[in-house]
Amino acid sequence: MTTHPNLILAFLFFFLFHFLLISLTHAAGGKWLLLQQNIGISAMHMQLLHNDRVVLFDRTDFGKSNLSLPKGKCRNDPNDTVLKVDCTAHSAEYDVPTNSFRPLMVQTDVWCSSGSVAQDGSLIQTGGFNDGERRVRIFQSCTGCDWKEYDNGLAARRWYATNHILPEGRQIIIGGRRQFNYEFYPKSESSSNVHSLPFLVQTNDPKVENNLYPFVFLNVDGNLFIFANNRAILFDYVKNVVVKTYPQIPGGEPRSYPSTGSAVLLPLKNLQARFVEAEVLVCGGAPKGSYAKAVNGTFVEALKTCGRIKITDPNPQWVVETMPQARVMGDMTLLPDGTVLIINGAAVGTAGWEFGRNPVLNPVIYQPDKAVGSRFEQQNPTTIPRMYHSAAVLLRDGRVLVGGSNPHIYYEFTNVLFPTELRLESFNPDYLDAMYVNLRPKIVAPQSQAKINHGQKLAVRFYVEGTVAPNLVSVTMVAPSFTTHSFSMNQRLLVLAAESVTNVAKSTYQVQVTTPGSGNLAPSGYYILYVVHQQIPSEGIWVQIL
Repeated sequence: MTTHPNLILAFLFFFLFHFLLISLTHAAGGKWLLLQQNIGISAMHMQLLHNDRVVLFDRTDFGKSNLSLPKGKCRNDPNDTVLKVDCTAHSAEYDVPTNSFRPLMVQTDVWCSSGSVAQDGSLIQTGGFNDGERRVRIFQSCTGCDWKEYDNGLAARRWYATNHILPEGRQIIIGGRRQFNYEFYPKSESSSNVHSLPFLVQTNDPKVENNLYPFVFLNVDGNLFIFANNRAILFDYVKNVVVKTYPQIPGGEPRSYPSTGSAVLLPLKNLQARFVEAEVLVCGGAPKGSYAKAVNGTFVEALKTCGRIKITDPNPQWVVETMPQARVMGDMTLLPDGTVLIINGAAVGTAGWEFGRNPVLNPVIYQPDKAVGSRFEQQNPTTIPRMYHSAAVLLRDGRVLVGGSNPHIYYEFTNVLFPTELRLESFNPDYLDAMYVNLRPKIVAPQSQAKINHGQKLAVRFYVEGTVAPNLVSVTMVAPSFTTHSFSMNQRLLVLAAESVTNVAKSTYQVQVTTPGSGNLAPSGYYILYVVHQQIPSEGIWVQIL
């Protein structure tokens, strides 16, 4: 019996179609990879530094961790509420290229603290709990370095505060529990005191707060956008004046800790325009009353909505969008292709000790440039619940490092709903899939750690194995974030439009861009620079804006 050629062709077409469909579906969902089974501590706070190492820490009063301090070191702290002498670490340095880690030593309690990276690349970490509440700690990105602590470096106790780097190089530290004010670091004679911020009083819900870890972003005009609870202001921190009061987010539900949502400043584009637009996206949280109900054992479904607002608009209005699922305690991470990853968290409950239920295992990609109603794309799930005290940060190679989750007062590994989580994993967005190898750029020049200036013409040379579409090439710069409690402080992505793309050798191209024109757009410091081709980013290189 002979088989008709058309049947063979039909079968081949059917097979190839379904093979491609399966491949594309898999690629579109991203991939998960377990990096470390046990790093000894829970990654409550994370910051990537420009040596490709991530500083992690939790808190000193969890009890003994599973990571010993080296060479018989012990922390002696008579003020610690759990262990006066502790020979285990509560901070670690994760080396991304070697997938290894080492213990670090913090002297005082860093629980629920904040931080940002200075212009020279040092991590400036501030506050915490108990004897750590007014400490400043500095971690320099050098081989073998450890934390240095400075007592009374802050004018007020800072617990659940937010930090942001400023255009002139200082950082501002805003709020914290029962602190309705802000201060600056480093100190000077003119900035040694705290400055009142009545907005934090106005947004404080009695007995619940709902305004801790406020969402703070540097606007393109040099003022600060500050969102707390369910509303926001534009704040001139130099004159201590509210420049603009934004409308309340529709529905009026709280989005700040402990009704913890998350927020990002969406990618900044058209940086050479006379007026640069800026938009903020706030997603998730918990309805009013959820925290009080959780305390009493009733767990309410989290919020399913996001609010998006153009903060530079003369008459700004919120646009409400709906996520594929409800989420509280989620993290929002800017990806080098200009999309937003929404990851971690729970579908029910709030932040706080054991107040979350129904872990959300599927991340979501938000695509800001698509039409409303088609911006969310659900991704493949992890198998590890990431509840209260989880974190996520972007790595230079485009992966997202995910760690943490400890909703307990101590380390608890058995007989609890969500055990203390010591595993580190990465989420690999679909742009890292091997099917895109022919599109993926590889930066040839400049070399990593290059120094650049504001408003500079910059030529970036890159290699692409396949055919290049010159009109689909751009350069992005990402400021790595200090991430804790569902907010990535100082996170920022700038899109540098391609002014020209030229073929300079076989499979090698050069794109010319102009770097951001001022510290209002991009404060001086370290950024990861990517070439993006047809939505596929290269591995990044480090650049330092002087």
